[in-house]
Amino acid sequence: MARRTKEDAIATRSGLIDAAEVVFKEKGVSRASLGDIAQAAGATRGAIYWHFKDKVDLFAAMMERVTLPLEQGYGEFECSTCPDPVQRLRAVMALVLRNVHSDERTRRVFEIALYKVEYVSEHADLRARHIAAAEGFTRKLTGDLVRAADMQGLNLPISAADAAVGLHALLDGLIRNWILADGRFDLPVVGAASIDAYLRGLGLSVGDGRLV
Repeated sequence: MARRTKEDAIATRSGLIDAAEVVFKEKGVSRASLGDIAQAAGATRGAIYWHFKDKVDLFAAMMERVTLPLEQGYGEFECSTCPDPVQRLRAVMALVLRNVHSDERTRRVFEIALYKVEYVSEHADLRARHIAAAEGFTRKLTGDLVRAADMQGLNLPISAADAAVGLHALLDGLIRNWILADGRFDLPVVGAASIDAYLRGLGLSVGDGRLV
C-alpha cells in the first residue's frame, strides 16, 4: 500500500508539471494561476501546494525536468571523440536542431523559457542557466574552430572566439524564429544549409556529408 501511495504521489506530481507546461505555454507564466494549472491537471490547488511551495517552485520543477537544446549540444561536445573538429561541430549542431524539431516537450519548454516568462528576480536562476549554457557552448565552438583552422591550414577572417559567437547566434536565431513561426520551415534542413554556408564563409571546408 505504501508503495502504491508513493507511486500515486509521483504520478500526481508529474501530471501537475505536465499541466503547467500546457498552461504556461498558452497563457504565459505571469498570467497563469495555480487554479488554472490545477484545473488542467484535474486536481485541486491543495494538491499543488502538497508538491510545490508556489508557482515559482512549480516552474523550476518544469525546467529541471528537461535539458535545454544548447545543454544537449554541450554534453555532446564533452563526450564526442570525432577526430575532425568541423564534422564534430556540424554533428552537434545537427543534434540540437533535431531535438528541438522532434521532441515536443523540449520544444514546448524551450518556447516557454524564450517567450512566455519574464527575466525578473524570481526567475534569475533561469537567466543564469541560459547564460551558462550559451557560454559553455560557445567555448566549445571556439575550440573546434581553432582546431579546424589549424587542421586545414587556414587563417580565419575573424578570431575563432568571434566566429563562435556568430555561429551560436545563427543557431539560436534559427531555433527562435522556427518556434515563433510555429514551425513553418524545415528546421533541420534550413539549419544545416545555413550552418554550412556560415562555415564556408569562414573559409572552412565542410566536406560532402549532409548535416541532417
